[in-house]
Amino acid sequence: MKLINLFVPCVISLAPTAVAQEETRISRNSQDTNEFIRLEDIWNQSHVRGDASALDSLWAQELVVTASGMTPMTKEQSMAFLRSGRMRFQQYTTSEIRVRLLGETAIVTGRVHRKRTMGDRNVEDDWLFTKMYIRRAGRWQVAAWHASLPP
Repeated sequence: MKLINLFVPCVISLAPTAVAQEETRISRNSQDTNEFIRLEDIWNQSHVRGDASALDSLWAQELVVTASGMTPMTKEQSMAFLRSGRMRFQQYTTSEIRVRLLGETAIVTGRVHRKRTMGDRNVEDDWLFTKMYIRRAGRWQVAAWHASLPP
């Protein structure tokens, strides 16, 4: 959790003061939190189904994916990897979701549990994640995703 707690202040320190003061913790009952839980479900199910079209829509053009043991990837590289079929997900679930709104940006943190195959290898991940959403034309898209092993 220390990594996540360090990340948010870095983002806030880069934001204009007015936006930083706008930061709000959203309760699980709020409409905003429910929207991000819905988007997380789209993310998760799209990975299991290998639904490149849904992920293309959810991912912002400037997407950066950074995960333990993997080279950081752009949206274009992530789409090519997804479409290659080299990795298939049997399970992709998130929990412990927390949402912070910063104007037109949202930081979503939590835990991700994945079961996947890469070639003939079965791999299971249990990571902490941070996702940065940006809102454009009233629609949220993922601009950055980072996942790493818990301490």
